[in-house]
Amino acid sequence: MALGSVVHVFNVQLSHVDRGVYESLELRVARHPSETEEFLCARVLAYGLEVRAGLAFSKGLAEADQPALEVLDLTGTLLAWIEVGAPDAARLHRASKAAPRVAVYTHHDAGRYWASLAGARIHNAESLELYGLDRALVRSLVARLERRMAFDLSVTDGVLYLTLGAELLTGTVTAHRLAGQGGRA
Repeated sequence: MALGSVVHVFNVQLSHVDRGVYESLELRVARHPSETEEFLCARVLAYGLEVRAGLAFSKGLAEADQPALEVLDLTGTLLAWIEVGAPDAARLHRASKAAPRVAVYTHHDAGRYWASLAGARIHNAESLELYGLDRALVRSLVARLERRMAFDLSVTDGVLYLTLGAELLTGTVTAHRLAGQGGRA
């Protein structure tokens, strides 16, 4: 018998000062049976960092050719392909051909992951947006993960402040460009 998805509900008060985005979010996120808690928490943080019109969780792990998050316009045209984790170069190559904007939020060893992509054949590699989520912050959120959660997420100067009740968790998100491909190392 196949295991079903577990639905988590996140009520998030978002203050993304860096982008001027202030919203109350109620996110119903299905956790696929093969999805780790770290991946789920990274998806939720990436959603908070990417909030904009048309942003949605895709079918993701249930459909291999889908990103973790996607931005569609009103006609259904894919505007942004947003990955979470450590997608390989071939996947990013396909994503860059499918969408004008591709972003990756990794909750793994960002330096090692970025090095694995250096020199790889990726369409429009110089325009890839690569972000490293603070691994300690993701682990701290996982340690507190419940089926229903409410927290405040503030982002200022690349620092994430996550308030759960009286507890404050902090971590950074670091931006990266592939070396030798038009961006900074």
